[in-house]
Amino acid sequence: MTVLFIPVPLLIVAVILLVRAELREPRDKRQIKLWKPLATLLCLTIAALSAAQPRYNSVYTLLIVVGLLFSLLGDWLLIDADEKPRQFVGGLIAFLFAHIAYIIAFTYARFAQGIPFDLTRSAILAALLLVMGGVVYYYLRPSLGSLNQPVLLYMTVISLMVHQAVSGVQLTAGVLAQTSLVAGGALFFYMSDLMLAIGRFVFPDEGRNNSVWVLSTYYTAQMLIALSASYVR
Repeated sequence: MTVLFIPVPLLIVAVILLVRAELREPRDKRQIKLWKPLATLLCLTIAALSAAQPRYNSVYTLLIVVGLLFSLLGDWLLIDADEKPRQFVGGLIAFLFAHIAYIIAFTYARFAQGIPFDLTRSAILAALLLVMGGVVYYYLRPSLGSLNQPVLLYMTVISLMVHQAVSGVQLTAGVLAQTSLVAGGALFFYMSDLMLAIGRFVFPDEGRNNSVWVLSTYYTAQMLIALSASYVR
């Protein structure tokens, strides 16, 4: 299992260099276009390394890889989104498909592992996400303009991804269990996107100062989801 963690220090270094490039004045796009895709490719490497594990689940790994590939596309499109607004919508669509791939992966893993469906937990989680999503959307809506419907659709899909990840958690499982890793990854993803949305739409002048939190939570999320491919039981 230790081979899985070899890319992790490299990922940390890549994210640190990416944040440094984002915080420069002006943004160092040349460095960003190097370190941002590289960081996501390192997450892809972590997922691909699951093929070396004795109990490798090819279907689950493939779905996670698909999600990461869509994320890679979204990462690239969002680099120039400030200057090219259409690329923001393109990035949003790419990440929407990434979340759909993750939803299918988490659903498949639940059936593959025989995890029972807990209706009560699922309903409570759905209610919490509905309330939280409603509050966030109400807060963002005045600043969304023509992006109102795309953002609402994206919020719905990422909420479904979080719901599918967290509702499948086994309370007796350890930290290095597929359900624990995807739950952590989904929550970090939600946090990252929430900070990104607030920085972009509500406080656009402060968005760059948010980079350290947005990127650190985002790559933590992708790393945990990628690691989960080696812990499907």
